[in-house]
Amino acid sequence: MFIDDDFLLDTPQAKTLFHEYAEHQPIIDYHSHLDAAAIADNRQFSNIAQLWLDGDHYKWRAMRTNGIPERLCSGDAPDREKYDAWAATVPRLLRTPLYHWTHLELRRPFGITGTLFGPDTAGDIWEKTSAMLQSGSLGALDILKKMNVEAVCTTDDPCDDLAAHRRHAASGDSVKLLPTFRPDKARAIHQGRAWMEWVDRLERASGMEIRDLAAFQKALASRHAWFARNGCKLSDHSLEAFDDESLSEEEAAALFAAARQGGEVAGRDAARFSNYLMDFLAGLAAAAGWVRQLHVGALRNPNGAALRDLGPDTGFDAIADFTYIAPLGRLLDRSAQKGTLPRTILYNLNPRDNAALAVLCGSFQDGVTAGKMQYGAAWWFLDQMDGMTRHLETLSQLGMLSRFVGMLTDSRSLLSYTRHEYFRRILCRMLGRDMAQGLVPDDMDMVGSLAADISYNNAKQYFNF
Repeated sequence: MFIDDDFLLDTPQAKTLFHEYAEHQPIIDYHSHLDAAAIADNRQFSNIAQLWLDGDHYKWRAMRTNGIPERLCSGDAPDREKYDAWAATVPRLLRTPLYHWTHLELRRPFGITGTLFGPDTAGDIWEKTSAMLQSGSLGALDILKKMNVEAVCTTDDPCDDLAAHRRHAASGDSVKLLPTFRPDKARAIHQGRAWMEWVDRLERASGMEIRDLAAFQKALASRHAWFARNGCKLSDHSLEAFDDESLSEEEAAALFAAARQGGEVAGRDAARFSNYLMDFLAGLAAAAGWVRQLHVGALRNPNGAALRDLGPDTGFDAIADFTYIAPLGRLLDRSAQKGTLPRTILYNLNPRDNAALAVLCGSFQDGVTAGKMQYGAAWWFLDQMDGMTRHLETLSQLGMLSRFVGMLTDSRSLLSYTRHEYFRRILCRMLGRDMAQGLVPDDMDMVGSLAADISYNNAKQYFNF
């Protein structure tokens, strides 16, 4: 049977590792793009299309590739029409992670097994899943509990009011819903008017007048503290341009003043201003005891027509090929020199950079905090079988696999928690093969503890959840 209990587990050791040590561990989702309000309010869904297709750019890319018109992807077509378009696409997706994920998502949380999804089965699956969703027992929060999720960290702008997070915290629910501080717009000085409008938003959110760089930093620090008071333990930063150098306070202040007055700041000046703010934000994270995430290597919106018509985050981004290891090292070093380097997770999107980034992490371990510098999980275009395997192999050989904090969803879909299962199966397959081949001891307690740590325990300890 396709996707049975032992899916991907090709040795006796792998089966034991997964079923006895990894499978039932709770999930800590330390990086997601889920809607906090949907979770806090236990949003109800009338059909599976709303769970599968709303906001899921992975699926939209696949559907476009299959010749599906945009109105059936991100457009305003009825849910059932979108669902049928997805059903027509899935049989074309053999050997893709989407094919595996789709069937895992039917298996959990809906319990549908032994049925391949496609046009011939779509009607029956629609009826079964709709009945379950309309019963009122599979709202957003219900799904998290059914998927054994212990904590979810959303991705939030510094200006967000965090009302949903506070409402959920007040409910006393066992699932933790925590914000993540994502100040990318603060650094986007090259965006001119859009940046100025965001600074105006920061004024309103902080209640502070922002006339100069010092006030800007004070307002950011105020919002940082606000997030901390509301349970935040992580920041997240997307890095798409680097310069070797930062700026002095005086140089940064001059650029800020010029931009605030409507002047253009671009090129190296913009990149160095970004570096300056990254240094400042690193200090805030270190002082608060947060973990900082650095996502590197996305090529945003290369399709200008799609950006104009559909907006960002609709499935048109790509993998960049710029060189950044040396400037990233200098960014880390500036904080290390000042004693303000926080626990940090480095993610690459270009698989070319696997070894370089894993090794760079080792250059900034401090001998005090175990696994302080993390080579982050296979991210975005890499969270598939080959990408996860290559990541684990690289980390195993150039870092310390035993300290790895494991998988994340990086998703806008509540059903994406099957990616944690997918990852755990791949991890156990790799470890089981090693045991069978004599590459690691055939000691189930030793290796099983490793699998359990990577699945859950390491993240629990690292993030202080």
